[in-house]
Amino acid sequence: MLHIEKESIKTHILDGYFGLEMESLRVLGNGKFAHTLHPFPEDAHIVKDFCENQTEINTAVHNSIEAAVKELNSHSRRIHKKLQSLPQKEYLWPFSNPPYIENERDIPVARFEGENVSKTAYRDYLSDKYGRYKMTFSGIHVNFSFSEELLKENFRLQEIRDYTEYKNHLYLNLAKKMAAYGWLLVAITAASPVMDSSFVEKGVYDRDIFTGMASVRCSEIGYWNEFAPVFDYSNIDAYAASIQKYVDSGLLKAASELYYPIRLKPKGENSLDALRENGVNHIELRMFDLNPLSEFGVEEKDIVFAQLLMVWLAASKDWHFKGKEQIQAVQNFKNAARYDLKTVRIVLSDGENYSVAGAAIKIIEAMKEFYQSLRIPVEEVLAFECEKFLDAQNRYAWKIREQFQGSYVKKALKLAKERQERANV
Repeated sequence: MLHIEKESIKTHILDGYFGLEMESLRVLGNGKFAHTLHPFPEDAHIVKDFCENQTEINTAVHNSIEAAVKELNSHSRRIHKKLQSLPQKEYLWPFSNPPYIENERDIPVARFEGENVSKTAYRDYLSDKYGRYKMTFSGIHVNFSFSEELLKENFRLQEIRDYTEYKNHLYLNLAKKMAAYGWLLVAITAASPVMDSSFVEKGVYDRDIFTGMASVRCSEIGYWNEFAPVFDYSNIDAYAASIQKYVDSGLLKAASELYYPIRLKPKGENSLDALRENGVNHIELRMFDLNPLSEFGVEEKDIVFAQLLMVWLAASKDWHFKGKEQIQAVQNFKNAARYDLKTVRIVLSDGENYSVAGAAIKIIEAMKEFYQSLRIPVEEVLAFECEKFLDAQNRYAWKIREQFQGSYVKKALKLAKERQERANV
């Protein structure tokens, strides 16, 4: 844990490194999928994800959230300009939920050649197992690591004498705690309450569907495996082995198929072997919806809150995360994706049952006391997030349902076109 009683730790407590990934679909002016090839074939920062018409922005690593968001915005502008210049103009879809879908041929698996041809084979496998419709959900991943200054200062105060082992231990504990508390980020960033009827009924278009979810992609019908995984957080080898067992049993084809909202990643190649050999480099949070209320898809305060949550957890006491508690934690994530957070319940690590809204307020209050004790002024961000639970009308999902229900696709298209026009001014 972080030794916040030491002034040298307090000095660096909010120092860190940040990288963002954002997925978006390319669509035509009629609300249907673009069928052109990925328009940035040689760009390391703008790649294709599952399908050929799904772009993914990968920012560089920055030492501030502001800088990471600024780069994300810069790449978004480049995409808008490129799509506007195509023979048939295309647009970036601003929602996590897709627009009109005619059939699975509308979702062409991304094609790779040469040494990357295995990526296509893997996507074909996912297509056969899960269906392509689910793969159209888009979102934002937040990558975070503590600064080296903070880690080295804290390392001097630990009993562990190997630096890599110490880092692994710290990030394993953080991943465990985020598995227990990360549902809070689903609740504050949920922004996909409506979807088009073509997602659930082939050939039926332009009928809005409200499933009772604030985030469909994070809900029961979203991006999840068919089982609730249980991990061994005791050390990095045990953690990697607890993922490998699902591959060996045939439940997963590869570790990358594990659709879990929190991942630990090594530097460079993302594999379990690299994780064992090189140790943890950063933690990845995969539960952010695209936010159409924010010009470029994400509200900066939500990323700040995510960091504040992780720092608070890293400084908190450790506990044993039993298998049944990990399974409950998965259900907590799914429950936090619902629309009415005052009626749906979750179970916290203390075993107590709360409404999602009630639990969120309780946690934010504890975070407020923590940062006040450190004399770190973060009240504005904490209040911004707390208001979402005190009054549901402050949630993105509530605002989006009010603004976009009734011809959801047509209204979202209007927004996509306006954004492209602004980006090209």
